[in-house]
Amino acid sequence: MPDSDAPVPLCDAATFSEGPFGDLVGGYSSTALADLLIEATRLCESETGRRLAPFTITAEEHRGEGMDPDEYTDSANLPMDLQGTLGRSYAYALGASTLVRHCWLNETAARYPDLWTYSVTQFNIVRSYGGSELLSPSQYTGPSKDTGHMWLNLGIFAPIGSYFYVSYSGGYTVATPGDLVRACRFMAAYLAVTDLSANQTDHDPERLHTAALMILANYERT
Repeated sequence: MPDSDAPVPLCDAATFSEGPFGDLVGGYSSTALADLLIEATRLCESETGRRLAPFTITAEEHRGEGMDPDEYTDSANLPMDLQGTLGRSYAYALGASTLVRHCWLNETAARYPDLWTYSVTQFNIVRSYGGSELLSPSQYTGPSKDTGHMWLNLGIFAPIGSYFYVSYSGGYTVATPGDLVRACRFMAAYLAVTDLSANQTDHDPERLHTAALMILANYERT
């Protein structure tokens, strides 16, 4: 069994070794250095309360949330396509007076959404009544990179109390923001220094840890 999981580190081994902390890991094997950077990445994510490195989540659960009053009403002058009309008729036939349409994924881009990507592999609705439905990408919009917002097309039958199960991957896959690379370097150096005796290095571990936390504060979940 591996010592840890294996995300793509926020800072790669070459970048860390070429910087001012290369002396700290001079005696590390390539495997030990990779493990150090993975641990530093996970610590960065723990401090911010969010995923930062590329990830895959299976069946994240959300209780569907309601619609705005102007999204789905009895108003005769509300334009609707055929699918929406049929969906409303189906809801009436089953006695549903109110449907839900929205959910927000847990993992989003706190900053630099242009560097973040999503890929939804499965979107399953488990209705409070009326069975379940596996949606195709054409039946929903999103997710939005900065909010994680997803919303169903008109015509999807999802009564109040329905749950959405979304499997997706995401993260900073276009490029890792430079400040996160730096935070990971500080965090990895902090871990390396704490593994050494006090007389083996002049680096101050608390100063390194504080420097990492100051950067990560911009990414904390609010």
